[in-house]
Amino acid sequence: MTAAVATDLTTGTWALDPVHSSVNFSVRHLMVSKVRGTFDSFEGAITVAEDGTPSVSATIDINSVNTRNEQRDAHLKAADFFDAEQFPTASFVSTAVRADGDDYVLDGDFTLKGVTKPVSLKLEFHGVNPGMGHGAVAGFEASVVLNRKDFGIAFDAPLETGGAVVGDKVTITLEIEALKQA
Repeated sequence: MTAAVATDLTTGTWALDPVHSSVNFSVRHLMVSKVRGTFDSFEGAITVAEDGTPSVSATIDINSVNTRNEQRDAHLKAADFFDAEQFPTASFVSTAVRADGDDYVLDGDFTLKGVTKPVSLKLEFHGVNPGMGHGAVAGFEASVVLNRKDFGIAFDAPLETGGAVVGDKVTITLEIEALKQA
């Protein structure tokens, strides 16, 4: 039995479904392992114009950071890292989508801690499913590696043996299910 999955994203607005989506990150810790976390609160939409051109916009609630450790989460929300009191959200607005073999690259402007930089996410489109009685859904995976220092997150705690407590490169991985709006 083959699943019915369409390959085209139809014209209109597709809202990110936070129940079936995730915003994840990982960063080196003590040079030997990784700390992983999520942002549990976010929203966004994919808009497909009449000519088929897609655009994406999304907002992440920085205060929803979750690494399964309250003390670490509080430190991440503080001025050393995200400074969530002054910068409560991060945002992404696409500027282009381009083919890359069987996948895509999603270019856009990412704003974090008041700093906006162009980023390019590797994007996989998993197709469209008719859904389960609530309308069509589309699935995507996207990822990007960012340097946290490019966004003003410069906290450094050097280790006596060399290196740092927190790595500079942060991998962001998005698992997205979007629901076609009526």
